Amino acid sequence: MTRHLTAGRRPPPVWPVPLLCLLWTVALGVWGLSRQHSLWRDEAATWQVAERPTAEIWHMLAHVDAVHGLYYLLMHGLFEVFGASTTTLRLPSVFAMAVAAACVSVTGRRLAGTWAGLGAGLSLGLLPAVQFYLQEGRPYALVTAGAAISTHLLVTVVMDRGPVTRWAAYAGAVLLCGLLNWLALMILPAHAATLLWARAPRGVWTRWTAAAAAAVAGVLPLVLFTRSQSEQVSWIPPLTWHMLIGPAVLLAVGGLGVLLDRPRAGRLSAAAVGLPLLAVPQLTLIGLSLVQPLFLDRYVLFSLLGLALLIGTALGTAVRAAAPRFPGAAPWILPVAVAVAMAALLPQSLAKRSPASRVDDVFAVATDVQRLKAPGDAVVFVPAARRDTELVTPRAFTGLRDIALAESPRESGTLKGVEAGCARIRTVMLAQRRILLVTDMARVATPVSARRDRTKVSVLRKYFTPVADAQVRGRRVTVYQRVERP
Repeated sequence: MTRHLTAGRRPPPVWPVPLLCLLWTVALGVWGLSRQHSLWRDEAATWQVAERPTAEIWHMLAHVDAVHGLYYLLMHGLFEVFGASTTTLRLPSVFAMAVAAACVSVTGRRLAGTWAGLGAGLSLGLLPAVQFYLQEGRPYALVTAGAAISTHLLVTVVMDRGPVTRWAAYAGAVLLCGLLNWLALMILPAHAATLLWARAPRGVWTRWTAAAAAAVAGVLPLVLFTRSQSEQVSWIPPLTWHMLIGPAVLLAVGGLGVLLDRPRAGRLSAAAVGLPLLAVPQLTLIGLSLVQPLFLDRYVLFSLLGLALLIGTALGTAVRAAAPRFPGAAPWILPVAVAVAMAALLPQSLAKRSPASRVDDVFAVATDVQRLKAPGDAVVFVPAARRDTELVTPRAFTGLRDIALAESPRESGTLKGVEAGCARIRTVMLAQRRILLVTDMARVATPVSARRDRTKVSVLRKYFTPVADAQVRGRRVTVYQRVERP
């Protein structure tokens, strides 16, 4: 009788675990979403491109930022439907990371049990880097969602020997990741390491190779085209030893999770999936950065899926270990761990939801421009990229003449426009009575290097005197008045 009841008992439903993780991550995302109505320079690029017509976006992608083209087109569509706002800008990242949390929870549940899946999904949204990009109007959360989906599909087809349609879906997910940012293709060597660890049969390797090749082939034209725009990453500093501290800590925490999982070679386990997903993209990016500086944590944000999976596995192991001796207390291990982590990370969580978490605020300085300007004033930007303030908040600059600009960003198909030559800038500036300079605060400013910018600064220092100055959240606006010399 007992055997009959056990055989007929339905397994617990799968959906509550991913649904809980999805709602948890959405809650973390909408908490302080506007960051006190602030917008920093990277998000300003998304904002001003998304407001352009589709034809102008395509025109721009031919010259700059093609690597983010798919994301810009997506955001353009959302701005058209819902209007331009910080909510429209950031909610796609919130929902994408929530999908990633749901996927990693299902993957963890499949590999290591319900508690491990729940722990993985809940811990992802608490990771400091995830909390940062969870509310970022850039494509990195969307890449993470695609990586989570592709990883779950890989686990499914390997464990179930899924049909060709699932392999096609896997290829599509990897392709989407690559089109959002082709550095996301680093997930493929991570998945290859998982198959190697699990000693996947030849048939699986054949299908995976075909799917991976199809995804790479789809992204390859974008990779080749963006090589002509490599100057966009020329600002990234060379790799140094202190930049390796973060990856080293992550790998150490991940290694501890592997030890707790006690994986065996030849078996698809949480460790076999999580550790390569965490380590391989990090190590690959470090290797690439030895050739060309590229090391930015956001490029491998999706690798934190592996860390979340390993953390969840460690929590699941703790629950299982405690269950025989403390059956009443064991279920509380996970919620207590999440509550402790939430409390410990609360200062950091609050900081990441404040304007000070970013290097500057485009909106804040626009308010000062509107307050300080007067009829007949001109404006210049140092560097020219600080023109993003005008592009995102044009009303604040109504009545001001952008005297250095020769061709607007939309006309030139660029992010910051094309400025006149040094001689022309000097002549026009000397004809002004008052000029507003929009620039960076000293603590975040880089040395003035471009010839046009040096000309602007030189003319202001020699022929003008500052009469008003305002500094706020990384940006600065100074009003200069022409000195009348006898």
